[in-house]
Amino acid sequence: MRQELEAAIAAIVKDVFGLDVQVELTRPDEQFGDYATNIALQLSKQVGQNPREIAEALAVKCREHLQDKVISVAVAGPGFLNLKLSDNALMTMAQTGTPKLMVGTRVLLEYSCPNAFKELHTGHLYQTIAGDAVGKILEAAGATVYRTNFGGDVGLHVAKCLHGIIETLGGELPEKLADISEPEQAEWLSAAYVKGAKAYEEDEAAKVQITEINSKIYTFHTENDHESALAQIYWTCREWSYAYFKRFYEQIQVTPFDKYYPESVTAEPGLEMVRNHIGSVFQESDGAVIFTPEDSDHTRVFITSKGLPTYETKDLGVIVSEAQDFPFDKRIIMTGNDQSEYMKVVFAALHAVDPELGAKQTHLTHGTVRFADGQKMSSRLGNVTRAVDVLEVVGEAVKEERPDADEYTVSLAAIKYSFLKHRLGGDIAFDIRESVSLEGNSGPYLQYAHARARSILRKSEVKPSEPQKLEDDERSLVRKLGEYTEVANKAVQELMPHHIAGYLYELSQTFNRFYEHNRVVGDPREAERLKLVELYADTLKRGLELLGITAPEKM
Repeated sequence: MRQELEAAIAAIVKDVFGLDVQVELTRPDEQFGDYATNIALQLSKQVGQNPREIAEALAVKCREHLQDKVISVAVAGPGFLNLKLSDNALMTMAQTGTPKLMVGTRVLLEYSCPNAFKELHTGHLYQTIAGDAVGKILEAAGATVYRTNFGGDVGLHVAKCLHGIIETLGGELPEKLADISEPEQAEWLSAAYVKGAKAYEEDEAAKVQITEINSKIYTFHTENDHESALAQIYWTCREWSYAYFKRFYEQIQVTPFDKYYPESVTAEPGLEMVRNHIGSVFQESDGAVIFTPEDSDHTRVFITSKGLPTYETKDLGVIVSEAQDFPFDKRIIMTGNDQSEYMKVVFAALHAVDPELGAKQTHLTHGTVRFADGQKMSSRLGNVTRAVDVLEVVGEAVKEERPDADEYTVSLAAIKYSFLKHRLGGDIAFDIRESVSLEGNSGPYLQYAHARARSILRKSEVKPSEPQKLEDDERSLVRKLGEYTEVANKAVQELMPHHIAGYLYELSQTFNRFYEHNRVVGDPREAERLKLVELYADTLKRGLELLGITAPEKM
């Protein structure tokens, strides 16, 4: 509707003044109308008239040509045009849903990216939830989304963990791994890594051993070694990590990934790309291979003097691998803010090698989750909070707040909404009590709002019917419902789930004001108001689903 009106007003401007313009409608306070535009002020210099005179001329034409959608066009202030929509137009907008702006577009979305041999921490939890929401928003807009995951299964962190495992087992004894039960595996590996990392820092002999283990790890892949004792430990524990990742993703109820790319398989395609473009894109320097972007002195090494690929080269390798596996039109990678400059260099190198593939890249960054002082979790968790501990502590808060609630469904809503109501890019101050509250801007509050609306519908035996004429409070609710399409459109274009979250909270507040002053069941307008309650509940559910949050029928 908004785009139709913008196009119609642009056509009117062309007809009246012979100028091609782009009209942008905004949402004014409800007392002024449903849409407003300052196009008359923009045209003043070109037309050579007072903007109010221009607005008056446009208003006359708008009243003539937009009567099927607009019931009044008023001129305000120095020359603003305020439009009030018909009840029928508002009802149409309230039932439009998510605009299918991306039908036919194929998007590859890479996020989460945990390393094997380590536990998932809060940053992984946040990025996984945010990435899942971005994927759902794109799919709702009609895009085909391929979800991928990339993580380290080789490197020094693995060597440290293997050293810790050897120390814990009392030697290279893979048979002893059978004594570790599945629920213990991730935490056991984490403890082994801590032990190995401490030894690396404090024991010179251990550091030498870990360095040797690091070299051996690569041979497990190049020589396909699955038989030596250390190799058996490596492959078994790597599989433990992947099984743990899968269980955790199922636990937090996110869409499954299409493919996980271990770092060990991305080095070769990355090395091939770099080596094939030494002299044209990459340069040799003191035995290493480097890249310096144009108009920048931000030089980075892509191949070390020992001939080993750096993370930059492996990132090129995963992009090449993804392009071979998935026919994407656009690729989005999500990382923390600290990777911003790094990814610029990787993308610049890719663009220099393959401009077409380079043009498909988008980097989406996020901030850090920080916990408020004094929360229960601060005394029991370490410097890096484990993702599983966040779930546990929020679950405990839910039990205290609502002992009768479905603890897990509400806990996930509390965590996901607390993350997603903030704009991607900024840090998040996560307050446990606020996240589980049924009285504030929280996921559980919106779940309760949905359940309450469904309860109203269940109490009536009347069939909902679309109102032909809206009363004032009804109109306010329908007007807010009609904003969903625009908000969803904005979330798609900006890749920002917080637009959806903020809108859902505002919508619930609008409904509360409506319901406070307007009886539904038992009112002469029961059927018409039930239709509005139904639209409200459906919109809440649709929006919550985009955020990966369950909308329960009862709470």
